[in-house]
Amino acid sequence: MNEEFDYDLTPSQWETLKALRNPASRLPRMSRTTIDGLIALELAVMHGDAPAITAKGRKVLIRGSSLLLQDLAA
Repeated sequence: MNEEFDYDLTPSQWETLKALRNPASRLPRMSRTTIDGLIALELAVMHGDAPAITAKGRKVLIRGSSLLLQDLAA
């Protein structure tokens, strides 16, 4: 796997990243700490007061989706 997109994200980071795919998502329960962690990894950015997924975040999410499926099968 390409190490550029290998991230050991927590389940809450994966869920937040998935939620950010939809620009209309305004989930009030998104943890600021989780969002800050995604921003530090350059997987998300802030647009005004709303977080948004970056192109890098989309690639990580797509690349990591197979890993998430493997976890479900285990």
